[in-house]
This record gives sequence, structure tokens and C-alpha cells, in this order.
Amino acid sequence: MTNRPPLPYEFLPKVPAFELTSRDLTEGAVMPDAHVHALGNGSPHLAWSGFPAETRGFAVTCYDPDAPTGSGWWHWLALDLPVETTELARGAGASDAALPGGAFHARNDFPGHRYDGAAPPPGPAHRYVFAVHALDVPSLGLTPDTPAATVGFNITFHTVARALLTVEYASS
Repeated sequence: MTNRPPLPYEFLPKVPAFELTSRDLTEGAVMPDAHVHALGNGSPHLAWSGFPAETRGFAVTCYDPDAPTGSGWWHWLALDLPVETTELARGAGASDAALPGGAFHARNDFPGHRYDGAAPPPGPAHRYVFAVHALDVPSLGLTPDTPAATVGFNITFHTVARALLTVEYASS
């Protein structure tokens, strides 16, 4: 896709990066069908390491900056992940019960309180940016129905480091 919107993290305050890997996703590759909304709709495995010592908790998000909305599209907002968490198993985005500790899902743009995979309109591929945000607090103090933009604001305010993994998907 030409003239793609920039990634939102390019405009946020700069923070250190750490490592994000997946047994299901490869940086820059096509998102497998198992993680596409109309097909498998399962959240991918994610694992992270190398975050700063001052980290007190994590948030995991998936965002499509190419959605034709003017504001992108939030696919996943998992909040208040304990600092001991360094991995989410495939399918952890299915419900709050699949998340560790007191972590929970905020409402995505479908709207749902879970992971909802790629669902672009026909046309050029969209990017799906999976992010793990290392936070300076164990809890953001939000609720499951906090709007995604408010979640994003609070995540940005408390981020001490961020790990990104971007994949693409196009509908036929």
C-alpha cells in the first residue's frame, strides 16, 4: 500500500525498545489465518524479554493504523498484566480468564472484550502492530469499558519501554 499512515508510535515520546517474539508471527510477514477474525480469530503467542528493571506491569495491544477510519482500529487491549508475565500463550486473548493475575481486556473497536483478529476491507494489505508496553505502574486503574483512545493515552503516559512486532493481512 502506498501512502500508508505512519505508525502511531512514531509520534509518541521515545522510549527504549525490548524484544518481542512469537511462535505464530514473523516481523513483516503475512498474518496466519489462525489469527484472522473471520477464520481462526485466535490471539497469537507472544513472549518478551529485556524490559527495564523499573517495569511494574504490562499492557499488550494490537492496532491497525491502516483502517479507513481516520483513527485506526484497536484489535486487542490486554491490561494490568503482572510484571512476572513475560509470555502469553496462543489463545490468551479469548477471555479474561485466559489472562494471568488480575489482567483484563478493555473494549476493542469491534467492540469486544477480547482479541479480535485482522478484518480489513478488500484492497491493499493492512498492518497489525502488536505491542507490549512496559509500564511504571502495576495497574492503569481503568475498567473493561474504558474507550480505546483513553486506554492508549494512559498506556502512553505510563510506558517506560515498548516492544513491537508488525504483520500484514489483506482480504481478497
